[in-house]
Amino acid sequence: MAKAAKTIYECTACGATSPKWLGRCTNCGGWSTLEETRFTAPSARALGSELRGAERPVALIDVDPDAAERFSTGFAELDRVLGGGAVRGGVTLLGGDPGIGKSTLLMQALAGMAANGLRALYVTAEESAAQVALRARRLGMSGDVMVLATTNLEDVSAALTDQRFDVAVIDSIQTVRSNELESAAGSVAQLREVASRLTALAKRAGPSLFLIGHVTKDGSLAGPKVLEHLVDTVLAFEGDPTHAYRIVRATKNRFGPAQEMGVFEMVREGLREVADASSIFIAERPLRAPGSVVVPTAQGNRPLMVEVQALVAPALYGAPRRVVSGLDANRLAVLLAVVQRKGGIQVLDQDVFASVAGGARVDEPAVDLALCAAVVSSLRNRPVATDTVVFGEVGLAGEVRAVTRPAVRLREAQKLGFARAVLPKASFAQLSVEERAGLTLVAVADLDQALEALF
Repeated sequence: MAKAAKTIYECTACGATSPKWLGRCTNCGGWSTLEETRFTAPSARALGSELRGAERPVALIDVDPDAAERFSTGFAELDRVLGGGAVRGGVTLLGGDPGIGKSTLLMQALAGMAANGLRALYVTAEESAAQVALRARRLGMSGDVMVLATTNLEDVSAALTDQRFDVAVIDSIQTVRSNELESAAGSVAQLREVASRLTALAKRAGPSLFLIGHVTKDGSLAGPKVLEHLVDTVLAFEGDPTHAYRIVRATKNRFGPAQEMGVFEMVREGLREVADASSIFIAERPLRAPGSVVVPTAQGNRPLMVEVQALVAPALYGAPRRVVSGLDANRLAVLLAVVQRKGGIQVLDQDVFASVAGGARVDEPAVDLALCAAVVSSLRNRPVATDTVVFGEVGLAGEVRAVTRPAVRLREAQKLGFARAVLPKASFAQLSVEERAGLTLVAVADLDQALEALF
């Protein structure tokens, strides 16, 4: 006899459960986050049948590591971020701000895969089929893509199982719900149920699934953290809506390197991939302008040259302001303290505005030294030489620490015509004789040496 469902209360922030409603979650401390949901405990017989499954252990040496089939998405930039293309049976979660272009990107990719002979399905749970058709016409899609307008998980599962699609896009995961649960779409229980069932279906039936996810106001994926644990790949679609360039970044990837990135440009016809992103991000760099420093980043396998800008001005309205764009605001505050205490430069009483030009975002510590140099350059009104790049991590003691892949950074700088680089002494020691050729390298051990070399 089936057990009756009972009512529990689940926190929408952390997923913790409680047998009764509480004003505050006892696990995460969130107020008014507990929502009612229905739960059916499995019977002992059902649990025993699950434990006696058909799968048996096999020797690891007998498993073919190349069994996972890959196919191109039609975008070389997206293929590189995914680790070489979409994987059959893999589940990819793409998140980004509203209007950034998530649906456009995956619709164009779906059309490209359909044009290569793959059976493709676009599941729209937010728009009607007619709205999707209008977007497809605007994008000039030529591939034969099937569309399913539904918010019902059972309809999606039936379509994927019966028609044997090769690739499918679910837009979006927060708006699909299962009829087996009484909670609303987007709740913790629904997200966990929908994601787990779609992931199990992909592993069993073989389609490559792309799930579009909403984000919260702080940019993180909406819903419980288990959502990111269930999927194979998590992609973040970033960019300033006022700029044309967008960046796809892999924050988790079971089939390739994480932190890989691809660059796209938003045009009237949709998204267009950018092959030489470094030259674009520094194309409008002002020459001999105080506060402007070029830093070679290396997030993933692709080096990217970006321009870090800083503007230092007297604080006229009480407490000094710290305004950043594309950088970590907390990291800027730490570096300003290091510049004053270890560099002997009075800067904490000044307004400081810092940004990465072009709408890009840089999170790696290699930008520390360039940011310090940009602040001092603006404060002293002395520009950094236009043929110089700067990179290195700055510690609290004022030391300049090594960063990863210095040879790749220098190679990208040399390709774009730079002649001089200021880098950590430890990174310089990692370079071979051949990798040191072509640029004038200035190895520094602390912030004082770096500022002396630059100014």
